[in-house]
Amino acid sequence: MGGTDHSAILGLHIDDARACLALSEEAHWNQTEADWRFFLTEGTVFGIRDGEGLLIATAALLPYGGGNAWISMVLVTADWQRRGIATKLIDTSLDTAARLKLTTWLDATPAGAAVYGPLGFTPSGESQRLRFDGTATPASAPQLLSIGNIEDLIARDRRAMDFDRSALLHELAGRSGSRIVARDGAMALIRDGRKARHIGPLFADHTASAATLIQAIVQSESGPFLLDVVGDQRRLVDSLTPSGWTVERPFRRMRFGRIRTTGTEPPFAGAGPEYG
Repeated sequence: MGGTDHSAILGLHIDDARACLALSEEAHWNQTEADWRFFLTEGTVFGIRDGEGLLIATAALLPYGGGNAWISMVLVTADWQRRGIATKLIDTSLDTAARLKLTTWLDATPAGAAVYGPLGFTPSGESQRLRFDGTATPASAPQLLSIGNIEDLIARDRRAMDFDRSALLHELAGRSGSRIVARDGAMALIRDGRKARHIGPLFADHTASAATLIQAIVQSESGPFLLDVVGDQRRLVDSLTPSGWTVERPFRRMRFGRIRTTGTEPPFAGAGPEYG
């Protein structure tokens, strides 16, 4: 194993997408190369290389509207973990956000939350990642889906987040294999991941319509599926687990800086911990 200067934090570029993907594959995460290309073109991705020039760690800062940004893709290859590298990358991301006057957010695993708390991040919510590997229960009648409208999705997302993510949603929805679906006041974006199809963001007028939309999705295509249900929507989790959805892990939403958001329509499920 070669040596490295831990202070040599570099800005990464689009040509680094494959090396970045190798790190998230090692961690068994669901991101694709398309996700990395979006971070590398629309955000700022910091990295550290070892003495042989191999990428060993990353962190991404993705700006959104209204003075907000998301930190994610904090990865350190196994041989270099527990050396303070992730903390240095987070510090660099926060320094950059401070210069740009951005409030930063992230969705952390329980282990990650224990690291981010001492750095000054404040808990602001939770979510539960659900996974579905089974076969949908046959319905007495087909669960019909309508084609959703990207502008409607963006409008509901803006009400939920209280800042603009239209560039993100346009990019996700425009990928091969993505689709926006709607039914009975509920709508969701579905996209490919490396290991599973991801459902979210998902908006609905009430729990029953959210659950019906999800049932229609799993009947309309093959999975597996991932769904990140926000903490306020516990009834949705309770309604899905009897049909074969399992809770894979929790995430804790955390904020660094003053709060700028007062969303009026909480989502039922998010776009994923990498995007919020």
